Amino acid sequence: MRAMILTQVLPYPPDSGPKVKTWNVIKYLSKKHDLTLVSFTRGDQSKEIECLKQVCARVEAVSIRRTILHESMALVRSFLNGQPWMMTRDDRATMRHLVDRLANENRFDVAHADQMNMAQYAQRVKTARKLMDAHNALWQLYRRLASTLGRGPRRWMLERDWKLMKRYEGNVCRQFDMVTVVSEEDRLALSEAMGGILNATIIPITVDVDEFPVIERQPNANHILSIGTMYWPPNIEGMLWFLKEVFPLIQEKIPDVQFDIVGARPPAEIQAYDGMNEGVHVHGYVSDPLPIITQAGVMVVPLHAASGMRVKILNAMSQALPIVTTTIGCEGIDVEHDRHLRIADTPEQFSNDVIDLLKSPDKARQLGWAGRELIEKEYDYRIACRPLDDLYSGITPSKIDRV
Repeated sequence: MRAMILTQVLPYPPDSGPKVKTWNVIKYLSKKHDLTLVSFTRGDQSKEIECLKQVCARVEAVSIRRTILHESMALVRSFLNGQPWMMTRDDRATMRHLVDRLANENRFDVAHADQMNMAQYAQRVKTARKLMDAHNALWQLYRRLASTLGRGPRRWMLERDWKLMKRYEGNVCRQFDMVTVVSEEDRLALSEAMGGILNATIIPITVDVDEFPVIERQPNANHILSIGTMYWPPNIEGMLWFLKEVFPLIQEKIPDVQFDIVGARPPAEIQAYDGMNEGVHVHGYVSDPLPIITQAGVMVVPLHAASGMRVKILNAMSQALPIVTTTIGCEGIDVEHDRHLRIADTPEQFSNDVIDLLKSPDKARQLGWAGRELIEKEYDYRIACRPLDDLYSGITPSKIDRV
């Protein structure tokens, strides 16, 4: 099959959740299909494009730069046309022209929109069957995020946008021939957006177990670790909750405990903890986190607003790291509390689980290995991506059953 895959970010290197998901899908599909990757880029990504050309037949890119002026104009357009601001923000004439030119020059069998932002471009490939690859249910994500904020302009904007996004996502799911979701929770959320039952194909986010082998940690590993992009609002909110509500409880029981926060572009309010608290180390982006990971007695994922699946949890489980997270943090992953990881939603529960794993290395090791076994059986990309074979061949379930 000849397919055009449209991505909002260049999926290489796979150093963030969305990029890991897309990179593994592309690796799987490239073994059987002729792929043209069309992506937005930020700055000079020529080296990354050359790497992608090793697996894709063709790579085309459009540079995108978000400025306050452009985002403000997108907001005005959103008020005028009633479309979600997050979609109008990524509506670029240069991308429309590129997609139109490629569609006129080639006959594509599949137009594969990776994330909802790219659906507007896949719809322009008239001759192709349309596949919507939803990383999450955006409307649900932003509704949850809005609920964590106090009253003010930011919450008002998120409230407005999630309602528009719900309608937008429902329309896209009706219009596309095929829809994939990463979890049953997301399928239900998109069904609600449609006002019907979406018979989407569930293909979880995957990892390459060869790229994320088990990490041998130091025998006395006693640090707490967090890894994740620190400019993403849900990560910021969850980290501030942990620093304010949970970490002090842990320090009361383990005074010399150390907490390593790894992730690009942490905001000032999180960086401030690096100076205020002797046990907190805000590292920012780290090209090779291995030395930090080997010191980790437990990894924490304190999320309260999310949708889809957390790649950082899949990666950590692949590396046999013991994890404590929230119910929302591990949503969409087939895990059991106290078998594959620990699940806690209150400061007291969360701190107690972290303390228990730090003080009980054997429990932590057992938890980590159970997580690794789960990844090998269910979440390696060579296994989990197999349903794409039927979708690309045109074998699809009935898309919508009306309620």
